[in-house]
Amino acid sequence: MVDRLFEDIFEVLRLNPDGKKFDKGIIIICFLRFYASKLFSLKLELLVVTRVEAKSETCDMFMHLDVNSEVYPIKEGEKFSMALTSTLNLDGTPDSGYFTPGNRKTLADEYEYVMQGKLYKISEGSKRDPKAEVNASFGGLLMMLKGESAQFKNFELDQRLFLLIRKL
Repeated sequence: MVDRLFEDIFEVLRLNPDGKKFDKGIIIICFLRFYASKLFSLKLELLVVTRVEAKSETCDMFMHLDVNSEVYPIKEGEKFSMALTSTLNLDGTPDSGYFTPGNRKTLADEYEYVMQGKLYKISEGSKRDPKAEVNASFGGLLMMLKGESAQFKNFELDQRLFLLIRKL
């Protein structure tokens, strides 16, 4: 059984709350091929990014999440289930870090949108703002999750995370 680090239902409050700063981002993917001529090829892809501002129903969490809206369009007012896990293996075994094709079922089969990333910042609350905050990057798409520090007790700095979403 997969141990989810966090799971809740969120409602989208606003899209791009600070304006459309992420109209078209460029992700550069480099492929090196070491042939006799040492051919170097460069592929540019345009990525349409939407920053989602959402609030959870049961844990009173606030979230900013960057989503590739070309692949997974999302609208204001929509509700979605979001989970954070450290593995996609249904038996809870650690992820190897490598994609292994096959007919093996994973947690990703239960969701519509999955990203893999790393937790890069954990902030404790202060007297002025008692809410704690975690920040993660999923290949440059960012997530900020803010709420009671008790919700973040299973998170560790530099932890690999899988973010899984399905609309309700």
